[in-house]
This record gives sequence, structure tokens and C-alpha cells, in this order.
Amino acid sequence: MSEHEPVSSPLVVDVWANHWDRDFFSAYPPLRALYDRLGMSARAGISVDDLVREATAAGISRVVLSATDFPGSPATNDALAPLIARHSSTLIGCASIDPSRGMEGVRALRRAVGEHGFRALKLLPFLYDSPPDAAIYFPLYAACVDLGIPVLILTGHTAVKRRSSVGRPLHLDDVALHFPELTIVAGHAGFPWTDELLSLAWKHENVFIDTSGHRPKYLPPALLHFMNSYGRDKVLFGTGYPFMTYEQAMADIRGMDLREESRAKFLGGNAARIWKLS
Repeated sequence: MSEHEPVSSPLVVDVWANHWDRDFFSAYPPLRALYDRLGMSARAGISVDDLVREATAAGISRVVLSATDFPGSPATNDALAPLIARHSSTLIGCASIDPSRGMEGVRALRRAVGEHGFRALKLLPFLYDSPPDAAIYFPLYAACVDLGIPVLILTGHTAVKRRSSVGRPLHLDDVALHFPELTIVAGHAGFPWTDELLSLAWKHENVFIDTSGHRPKYLPPALLHFMNSYGRDKVLFGTGYPFMTYEQAMADIRGMDLREESRAKFLGGNAARIWKLS
């Protein structure tokens, strides 16, 4: 497909975007340092209104936008809720809960879903220095099953200066075995352990792969083969916004050698099944 041809998908869903405004980058200096190192300082603090304008201009139908919970974070579920409500035709709220909050965190997750209409939970294990198969997360997984929402879990190395081993995809094996009713979306393609994540997505019906954190044109060849063949039902489009622009991402996808069925499922079809979108 030519780089200049339109993407022929009626639904495009970014399943992995973050509400990281200027206050958030001030509250979490390691992320600010990463964006400065990558020459992306201008994207360190984009507003939700700007996100929606950029997404609309690029033909993005829906965006799963998440809070990020840790002590002192300004990007809480309560802070995100009115922004989701203001742009409800585009944004899908994704909760964040620090697992160390225990049952109070479980109740906070239930409030985010029941009162604010959030439709997913995102976990970034490096923030809590515990891999996702640690017992500290299990009450949240059980709550997700009860609430009927997926959990998005960061896998792969941590670009910030935190321990990467918590991101090994193999940590999800026990989670999927213990919670077969839990829909798990593994973020960032598990890089550099992508093959490990592919094996889990093949093994477990409830494990899916998100491609955020990587420009689509740089996705590992093994992942491209998977999403273009026997794994076409298991891979979801994500940007890690504000990490990349929607214009960049969609231009990359126009240049990818994907079958039309695979392209449509990747861009939105697989997300539509998980979130029951139309």
C-alpha cells in the first residue's frame, strides 16, 4: 500500500493514550527527563483538548485515555473524569489504581467505573516495583472481572530509569491462568521480549497485544508476521500518546505491508470487540 493512500478502516481506536499534562511531567521528573533526552520536550504537557483535535484531524475514532496513579500524581481518576465527560464522543476513560492502596484501591476502581463510566484499568508495574503476577494486583484483577472491564498492563523495558525486569511478558502467564475471564492487553509489544509475548497471546485466549510506544514502521518483524497471519485477532493499535503524533502513526500505517483484513482488525476491529464499539 502506498504511503499516500488513505487507510481503509471505518474505525480507528487508540487503545493506549495517557493524560500527561504539564503538571504531570512536573510531578514525575523521570518522564520529563526521558522526553528531554528524546528531543520531545514540546510534547511534555499537551492538553486533552489538543489531543482530541489532533486525533480528529488524523481520523482517529476513539481514544482510550488513562489516568496514572501514584502518590502525588495529579493525573488521578477524579481529575480525568470531567475531561472524559467533555469529550465523551471521542474519549474512553481508563482508570489507574496504585495497587498498594489495597481494598481502598479496589473501591476506587469501582467508583471510577460506576460513577465516572470508565471502561478499563491500566497498570504500569515499574511505578510500583512489582511484576504483574505479584499478589498485590490480584484484588484489582478480580474486580476487573466482576466489572467486565479489561486490564491494560505495561510490558517490555522501561524507558525511564526504573527496573525493567517487572516488564517481562512471562509474568502475565500466571495472571492469565489464574484469571481466564480477565481480558489482558499487554502494552508496548513486550519489547525486547516480543517473542515471549507472542507466545502468550497465542497460548491464552484472553491475552492481547498493544503496539504503543513504538512507531508502527519500527514494529518487530515477528510481530508484523503475527498480526498479518494467525495473530490478526490479537493485536491492537496504540500510540502511547503523547509519545507520538497521530499524524506520524497514521502515516506509518499507510506504509505497512498489511492485508486489508489485518489492517482493519489492528486499527479498530479488535478494540471494537473488547469495548463493544461500533
